[in-house]
Amino acid sequence: MGLKKEGGMVLADCLDELSQQFEAADLFYGHGTDNAWDEAVYLVFSALGLAFDEDDSIMSRPVTRGELERIQALAKRRTDERLPVAYLVGEAWFAGLPFKVDSRVLIPRSPLAELIVEQFAGLVPAEPHKILDLCTGSGCIGIACAVAFPDARVDLADISEDALTLARENVLWHEVEERVRVIQADLFDGLGNAYDLIVTNPPYVSREEVDDLPEEYRHEPELGLVSNDDGLEIPLRILREAPQHLSEDGVLIMEVGYSWQALAARLPKVPFLWLEFANGGEGVCMLTARQLREAGSHLI
Repeated sequence: MGLKKEGGMVLADCLDELSQQFEAADLFYGHGTDNAWDEAVYLVFSALGLAFDEDDSIMSRPVTRGELERIQALAKRRTDERLPVAYLVGEAWFAGLPFKVDSRVLIPRSPLAELIVEQFAGLVPAEPHKILDLCTGSGCIGIACAVAFPDARVDLADISEDALTLARENVLWHEVEERVRVIQADLFDGLGNAYDLIVTNPPYVSREEVDDLPEEYRHEPELGLVSNDDGLEIPLRILREAPQHLSEDGVLIMEVGYSWQALAARLPKVPFLWLEFANGGEGVCMLTARQLREAGSHLI
């Protein structure tokens, strides 16, 4: 990537060259984008502090030599080290909100964002007043819920103190510290009860599957990915323990990704509602507190 013409390079040229570079490098996408052009936009706009909703006139913006050198350095790490862009720029977007991210947490990419933006329409009987984001990582799910429900109190729980340190930064960044608590816990251990809504994206990937993932995923913390028993150990524990922590009309919404078929096969008598998403994604189930309590004998 080099400066063009006597007047230098403009943003459109920079994006064209960078997307071609990414195409040639045969990168894997899946941490916020799904193609080389969007990946280039993500890196360049973040590196230059540009808003993603700028109009088309931004494409004629000049790129200075110093800016170009910074972009080149980031792009080299993206292609050579297979580092996801979110880690390179320290920021990811979820449910329309920016979040600080680094290698202490998984990069936000859950289809749960769609449900939060829609305020869980048709899934919860009333506006939730007490919400738990279990296995919170960066805190993106719980913080987005706090923004969507300004009267709700939200607990962010995770076993990783490293992840919670970053979650606290995001709580402060979004100025929701008066309503959002950050709690270190091994799943439900030490947590309260009577949550109206529990939302969780727990580890659900088996060790064998993690070892087969593209290199980009290997930069993420294994603690946030790996679950024993073919990926089902932690989701099964959540199903068993959630009823004691839900209000009478409470709802559990849990993501298990492509492990959903294995979970459904393991528990054929549990009435999972598997949700569909307009923006893509799979493996998110919903169960009411009543359904979980009635299914108790099948969860052992």
